[in-house]
Amino acid sequence: MTIDTPITLVVLDMAGTTVSDDGTVERAFLAADAAVGLAADDAGRQEMLQYVRDTMGYSKIVVFRHLANGDEDLARRANAAFESAYREIVASGGCEPIPGAAETIHALRAAGIRTAFTTGFSAETQEALLASLGWTDIVDVVLTPADAGRGRPFPDMPLTALIRTETESVRQMVVVGDTANDVLSGVRSGAAASVGVLTGAHDEAALRAAGATHVLASIADLPSLLGLPVLEAR
Repeated sequence: MTIDTPITLVVLDMAGTTVSDDGTVERAFLAADAAVGLAADDAGRQEMLQYVRDTMGYSKIVVFRHLANGDEDLARRANAAFESAYREIVASGGCEPIPGAAETIHALRAAGIRTAFTTGFSAETQEALLASLGWTDIVDVVLTPADAGRGRPFPDMPLTALIRTETESVRQMVVVGDTANDVLSGVRSGAAASVGVLTGAHDEAALRAAGATHVLASIADLPSLLGLPVLEAR
């Protein structure tokens, strides 16, 4: 089934959607815990990881504020340790694109569809990730929660992407992500479609429960959903 409404903007999540995760986010959270002592014991650590999985897609500082029980200084130190650990993973070559992601983005842009990347990471980490993949100029707009006001599951990032790309209506926008919170952000934005992909944190049941209009095996299937040809790898 394709989307019949003319689409002029696609808003894409990064880790788990266009960039392979393979547990890197959880490893960075564990590094943050080791640095600042968020969990008191192994049981607390497992509880922490479950909360991290449930809130995948959120702004990371928001997650750390919860894990730090409202201690803002502890949350900020933990967030800094997380971002540092994730950037080390990126610098060591630990992040790869989801197969077909670059080709999908090129196909969208070749069809005149504008593209945006959104993330729960800081701008510095987002920039490091894009540079490591050679994706600095691959999309029209890159956004973090700090750019938009609030992160997921709020609609601020998709709506900011719409404004910055001068897209005429939310009904011309598609939001794509691998978590329930990505999907919910798209639903709340009023997007024509909020599409889940099965290459990241949450399964089809969770994506459907959040309101996904479509669930795809991966980002590589998006051009077909939009009725576009897929370009050959560059």
